[in-house]
Amino acid sequence: MDKDFKFTNAVVILPLIFVVVIWLVFWLEVRFDYDFIQNGIYPRTFSGLQGVVFSPFIHADTEHLYNNSLPLLVLLAALQFFYPRKSLKVVLFGILLSGILTWSIGRENYHIGASGLIYVLFSFIFFKGIQTKHIRLIALSLTVIIVYGGLVWYIFPTPDVPGEKSISWEGHLSGLLAGFILSIIYKTPEYKKVPKYDWEKPDYNSEEDKFMQRFDEKGNFVNLPVVEDEIILTYYFSNIPVSYEITSNEKSESKPES
Repeated sequence: MDKDFKFTNAVVILPLIFVVVIWLVFWLEVRFDYDFIQNGIYPRTFSGLQGVVFSPFIHADTEHLYNNSLPLLVLLAALQFFYPRKSLKVVLFGILLSGILTWSIGRENYHIGASGLIYVLFSFIFFKGIQTKHIRLIALSLTVIIVYGGLVWYIFPTPDVPGEKSISWEGHLSGLLAGFILSIIYKTPEYKKVPKYDWEKPDYNSEEDKFMQRFDEKGNFVNLPVVEDEIILTYYFSNIPVSYEITSNEKSESKPES
């Protein structure tokens, strides 16, 4: 199973491409003085559906962009390294699913930023590692929860403070739910433990195991019952009477004359 954990160029390229794209979009917004916020998710409106695709690439300012860039680099690299066969699907369908959920439950305001995708990655990596029961993936899940566990607090409703930016807790919650759903949908048979012993196989029957037969119902070790061997006669037996004649042990030759 450990042979599946291989470092490839995609581990670096995928996170870099995504982060470069969101920075490029922000640069275009500043350079040409264009406001992309209206292309974000606006819940329960037809025009707001465009944000399902575009919102992860739109950010309000450099602080918002910077706060999302570093977690994206780390989590996308971890996803590509440990789940290379599922990484693109998780990213693409994670964006769509979290966006649709945000569009469904969000407040009537524009929801932008890649934080929804960050929660998708955080949720998928954590729950998938627990589900696989692979020691390295479980360790990855624990690492993620230690480093980014504080993200969980931002999935709950927070009051809007005048003069401060509001946080899209709906987008965070949607990302967390989307990551959990994807962790159940996408299976990882490559990390399934191969049975090494007979008792690890699904068709194992303890009643046919010679070793388990040495224990009674209370778990006490007992000797197996002695099986008596079948008696096989090694001589011929007959009920027909046989008579024997005894003769002297002498030769029946005539003696030579002297």
